[in-house]
Amino acid sequence: MFSHVTIGTNDLAKARPLYDGVTTALGLVRHAEFPNAVGYGPNGGRPQLWVLNPIDKKAASTGNGITIGIEAANRAAVDAAHKAGIAAGGKDEGAPGLRAHYHPNYYGAYLRDTDGNKLCIVCHRPA
Repeated sequence: MFSHVTIGTNDLAKARPLYDGVTTALGLVRHAEFPNAVGYGPNGGRPQLWVLNPIDKKAASTGNGITIGIEAANRAAVDAAHKAGIAAGGKDEGAPGLRAHYHPNYYGAYLRDTDGNKLCIVCHRPA
């Protein structure tokens, strides 16, 4: 459904280790890197996740109510991605676990990146 999602950062050098850890744990690869942007995806394909300094050169900011959801293949990958994100400077916004109020197999974890963007790592499959 999506071609790509772009997340703004004010400090790419600080954000890169968090996204490297989260995406590696999910089986994604860094497929592109530029002075002001880094891109991830499944073996260079789509959909793509881009982390970059805003093109308009203004400060990156978070949006109230915006969450970037990244799908994991299984629950262990959710756990690993959350752990990697926290280890790289992310802030916990909800430990890995079932959220049955969404649906019976919704296993997710939440964190804020180094700029305050909210990420959800989620697996929709049964254990």
